[in-house]
Amino acid sequence: MKVSVVIPVYNERAFIEEVLLRVQATSVDKEILVIDDKSSDGTRALLEDMDKAQSEGKRDILVQNGKARLSLGNIRFLFQPQNGGKGAALRRGFEAASGDIVLVQDADLEYDPKDYPTLLEPIFDGRADVVYGSRFLGGPQRVHFFWHYVGNKFLTLLSDIFTNLKLTDMETCYKVFRREVLQNIKLVSDRFGFEPEITAKISKGNWRIYEVSISYAGRSYAEGKKITWKDGISTLWCIIRFNLFG
Repeated sequence: MKVSVVIPVYNERAFIEEVLLRVQATSVDKEILVIDDKSSDGTRALLEDMDKAQSEGKRDILVQNGKARLSLGNIRFLFQPQNGGKGAALRRGFEAASGDIVLVQDADLEYDPKDYPTLLEPIFDGRADVVYGSRFLGGPQRVHFFWHYVGNKFLTLLSDIFTNLKLTDMETCYKVFRREVLQNIKLVSDRFGFEPEITAKISKGNWRIYEVSISYAGRSYAEGKKITWKDGISTLWCIIRFNLFG
């Protein structure tokens, strides 16, 4: 089965080349969809140069100041006309995806594509329709931000109360779907509300949901982490909104 790896990108100039190299290094049959959300730090210009090189017929380009080669053959670049948020970028990527399976990948180095075999196995084996990669099931992780951990556990618990699912990490980036799951769900969240929205909506369907352990290397704010306490409050509202009002 072909996998569509959907990567929303916003101001990740320092990491995007390495992320693309790591995704390309995975052995799964895949297409990679990179959706730039109107980056302003040089990321968009870099991706536009890649897109131009691809349109000129180049099969690969030098990246990381000439230290590595990135294959362009299976990458598609999409550019948002204005900054709309992670959810809006993901919707565009989902619409463009052609794979049998859709996998969400963040554009930083917190989540490692080496976990793809673990994430995909339950779907490849025919046991699951949706897989969540959990940071809290014992996988190796960088020790960081106690209050982020507490906030994530609280929001996951609240989501579980409403959805009647037994998840340990609702807020995880690594979510994998059979294509037909996304085709049967209408998403509306523009920012980080995507996580509670998709969780609420898959809980209402007859989908087989698995959770697997993944590694995690959380960033500091100095390293580019973007989510804040304001997004936590927004997530709280989204849990209530999408579970009670659809």
